Amino acid sequence: MSDLVLQGLTKRFGEFTAVDALDLTVPAGSFFALLGPSGCGKTTTLRMAAGLEEPTAGRILLGDRDITGLRPHQRPVNTVFQSYALFPHLDVAGNVAFGLRRRGVRDHAAEVARMLELVQLDGLGRRRPAQLSGGQQQRVALARALVNRPQVLLLDEPLGALDLTLTRRMQVELKRIQTEVGITFVHVTHDQEEAMTMADTVAVMNAGRIEQLGRPAELYEFPQTPFVANFLGQSNLLAAEVVERGAGYVAVRAYDNRYSVPAGRCRAAGPAAYLGVRPEKVHLAEAAAQVPAGHDSVAGVVTDWSYVGVGNRYLVRAPWGTELAVFSPNTGEGYYPPLGGEVVVHWDPAHAFLLDREPGAGDATTPVAPEPTGVPA
Repeated sequence: MSDLVLQGLTKRFGEFTAVDALDLTVPAGSFFALLGPSGCGKTTTLRMAAGLEEPTAGRILLGDRDITGLRPHQRPVNTVFQSYALFPHLDVAGNVAFGLRRRGVRDHAAEVARMLELVQLDGLGRRRPAQLSGGQQQRVALARALVNRPQVLLLDEPLGALDLTLTRRMQVELKRIQTEVGITFVHVTHDQEEAMTMADTVAVMNAGRIEQLGRPAELYEFPQTPFVANFLGQSNLLAAEVVERGAGYVAVRAYDNRYSVPAGRCRAAGPAAYLGVRPEKVHLAEAAAQVPAGHDSVAGVVTDWSYVGVGNRYLVRAPWGTELAVFSPNTGEGYYPPLGGEVVVHWDPAHAFLLDREPGAGDATTPVAPEPTGVPA
């Protein structure tokens, strides 16, 4: 087991740079997620690691071994695609054994049975892919990749074709399988919930580069850039100016209101900043007198409301026109204002964060209500 290391990895298609001098180390034995929107370069990065795409520049290493010039079948790397790519004329056992037969392994029945048991498909070895559900086909694709004992398993949007219920079930299964086999998993996805549910480490990509890398909770609670704040979840980002840096806090002014942020949650180096707070950290009160002491607040009007079972999602228009997203959990208690009602939005300053802002840039608040869990789908 060795770390997967990308050094200065670059891929250009004509004048377009899909991956831009990417430096990345994926620790051996980890579940690693490359997360980003369509076109950010994540799948191109995976294809270069798999040997399916030739880099324009840079190197790919497994430990000290340079595998940049090796063909796909020469690399100790296997890939699972969204389309599964199963052989319809072979049964489940035949699909799983395919790689072993290509390597000349004749006595493979026991190993195939062990893989089918690992992915909880024991007893289905004689079925054809067409006789399986989407989740079962995905497990066959996993077993076929794992049976070759790769050092790294690359997963390219592997759950994209499944329905929501099955996707969440497979998230649990993928994590269980990775923990059992101990192989390095590199999971490419645009789905934030997938990345945060399964990965030990998440790298958020944007325009061919890594915007931020870290544990899911770290990225969500303390984003480094406006892009991360609004892609990995949703954020209320208000254009602000730093007016004071005190002992343990940073004071900012936004729309004639003064707010504060703990110094440890400030990433703004200059005076222009974004004051950020997640929707599930924001609360609603009927009047200013009901706002807890020490909370920052702003008055507004409810412009949108939806009931989502586990809670209520609101948009509240501030006096300057920006709509703030709020999520109120369905606890059976608290204040549930009507559409068009006047409210006071408030939050604990300890839950706010401060990011750098380009001078002249306005608010960057996500213009939609948040997902009910606080962890976006």
